[in-house]
Amino acid sequence: MATAMSVSAVSPAAAAVARPRTLVCVPATARAPREMAAELAAAAALGADVAELRLDRLAGFAPRRDLPVILAEPRPLPALVTYRPKWEGGEYEGDDEPRFEALMLAMELGAEYVDIELKAADKFMRLLSGKKPENCKLIVSSHNYENTPSAEELANLVAQIQATGADIVKIATTATEIVDVARMFQILVHCQEKQVPIIGLVMNERGFISRVLCPKYGGYLTFGSLEKGKESAPAQPTAADLINLYNIRQIGPDTKVFGIIGKPVGHSKSPILHNEAFRSMGFNAVYVPFLVDDLAKFLNTYSSSDFAGFSCTIPHKEAAVRCCDEVDPIARDIGAVNTMVRRPDGKLVGYNTDYVGAISAIEDGIRASQQTDPTTSPLAGRLFVVIGAGGAGKALAYGAKEKGARVVIANRTFARAQELANLIGGPALTLADLENYHPEEGMILANTTAIGMHPNVNETPLSKQALKSYAIVFDAVYTPKETRLLREAAECGATVVSGLEMFIRQAMGQFEHFTGMPVDNENFRAITSSRDNPNTMKPRL
Repeated sequence: MATAMSVSAVSPAAAAVARPRTLVCVPATARAPREMAAELAAAAALGADVAELRLDRLAGFAPRRDLPVILAEPRPLPALVTYRPKWEGGEYEGDDEPRFEALMLAMELGAEYVDIELKAADKFMRLLSGKKPENCKLIVSSHNYENTPSAEELANLVAQIQATGADIVKIATTATEIVDVARMFQILVHCQEKQVPIIGLVMNERGFISRVLCPKYGGYLTFGSLEKGKESAPAQPTAADLINLYNIRQIGPDTKVFGIIGKPVGHSKSPILHNEAFRSMGFNAVYVPFLVDDLAKFLNTYSSSDFAGFSCTIPHKEAAVRCCDEVDPIARDIGAVNTMVRRPDGKLVGYNTDYVGAISAIEDGIRASQQTDPTTSPLAGRLFVVIGAGGAGKALAYGAKEKGARVVIANRTFARAQELANLIGGPALTLADLENYHPEEGMILANTTAIGMHPNVNETPLSKQALKSYAIVFDAVYTPKETRLLREAAECGATVVSGLEMFIRQAMGQFEHFTGMPVDNENFRAITSSRDNPNTMKPRL
């Protein structure tokens, strides 16, 4: 098996012989036996398939006293019993013999799965000496908390684990970059072809997609926590999110993958919007967050037609222009791409839906608050100040200029402001200059930076005193929905427009590019209001 690879070389459909669906396993991590038993019931109520009993988490654990309580019949879910030693990332610090005896007792009490570490597997198998109950499957596991080895090394590790007599192979590695996950996907497909049951996951936020997309590549199970704060591994999603947000039960070899590329990206609410929209339209796709350091490397690795489209956020919007095979003329003029779609011929085409989303939101905000000429844009002839010179700033500046506004660019770094101002034919200012900039009344202000975003909610790009010259104020930040900038602008009498409107409208444009289907405006807005509180949303700038 080659060490270098891209997901273009992986064909989950080729390995899609009749296979069981990927199970959702919830780790039970309580400190007391009765609480752990209660967590099993809670996991069953969430819709999980299996519960992992982390015996090493129990305080003062006494196997013969506590295991009958935890494994009492009837159990609401099949049990996977793990007694993880500290040297493999767990909490148990004693000798192996008492740990082995506890695992053997769990087997006697009817545990459906028992996990033993590869380093201790031979010793455990000798002790077991063929006495494993037929209804119990043995998982032999290997955890790498530093990196993800090459595909060849992973294949060798699979062979090592199989040689112990394992019923199920488990390999958990750590992502140093998101492209590491591609090697795990390759191993999953390889094992699927060989009919070797495997749990293959990559830890931390850069490895997050391994936890959601494993059903596409034939993973035996994936882990989801009972709730936030009860994770048993870094960047583990909740079981509720796996089942309800990512619709994991419906993910298969033919499922198309979309997602948001950014850094940071973990708190983006785009997955909520797009996954629910896909579900409501019966579109076989999933939308995930991609934490990406190197955009070109990511796109080269995940180059198969299965990875069908991407939203692009900070800091990659400008780099996306260079990475696309073709760029829509408007996006090229703006100099920023926020949407990439892979055509059937494999070429990536870049678009920008930010400018339409933001400009239309501002126009509608003006029309709702004052009388306007229906034959022309309410931006025409107005002085339009854009704070920020990144991808979103470029989109707003371009859109405002196209509508006939007189555009001014303000930025912390004057050179960046001047660069964009030269492109759109307007003046450039620093943020310090902007404090005293009021050549006329009734100006429009658009903040496209992250200033004022949660958790820095007390920050604002412009003082309240300076806001008195503006009639309209827009903020691309919508965490919180009412930023300090918008609150103070409203107190000064300005009409304010939330970044939530930009988010919804640009996402509608993306959805149409992704699916080729017309967007349902009311449905999108209903998803936004019913599935999440806008005050917790993170801006996509």
